[in-house]
Amino acid sequence: MWVRAVLLILVAGPFPAEAQWRRFSVEPNLGYDGRFTFARIRYPVRYRSGWEFDYPTMERNLMAMMRELTTLPAHVSGSNVFDLDDPELLRFPVAYLSEPGYWIPTEAEVAGLRRYLAKGGFLIVDDFMRQEWGNFDAQILRVLPGARIDALPLSHPVFDSFFRITTLDMSYPHDPGLKARFLGIHRNNDPSDRLMVVINYNNDIGDYMEWSGQGWWPVNITNEAYKFAINYIVYGLTH
Repeated sequence: MWVRAVLLILVAGPFPAEAQWRRFSVEPNLGYDGRFTFARIRYPVRYRSGWEFDYPTMERNLMAMMRELTTLPAHVSGSNVFDLDDPELLRFPVAYLSEPGYWIPTEAEVAGLRRYLAKGGFLIVDDFMRQEWGNFDAQILRVLPGARIDALPLSHPVFDSFFRITTLDMSYPHDPGLKARFLGIHRNNDPSDRLMVVINYNNDIGDYMEWSGQGWWPVNITNEAYKFAINYIVYGLTH
């Protein structure tokens, strides 16, 4: 069935980095109805934007793949955007945070994310690289003081929750020489316990998925990005 994903990649489009700075508007959130809804985290913009990169095309493409490849009832034509201190976020078990190199949450948002993770929420962190690590590390430790960030081995259950991932060899889309790292934070700092946060560092699976219909990135890497994202969602829903 991955042929369908390949067939989408036909026509070259505009350079992704340029399109990311386009003007955009946030669509109204969908009401909770029990179906899976993609939830993206919004944060205050202090230096530059970033939380909205790849929105909303990435989530539309990903949810279309979820509908085609799994039995999960998912909203395809809509998604939600939440502040971390919004109690409504607690209804949605998987959340996505983009560009955490520029994420500086308020104290209320820090408390909101800590509560979300403690209640079983699963956070996907994506789209950052190199020196942006320092800010993310500082902010996530505000949320989870004493948390240990572990390198995730290929044998980790998150890489076998739906697709069996066979390699972690992946690169940042705009710099093929920059090798991706897959990291995570486990409950109680115990690698055998539940993974609460999965971290795509030196990577941007959202960009691969956003442009999957435009032929910008190689087909095989784009398909791998979908596999990682679907695995993350399935893991978050089942752990």
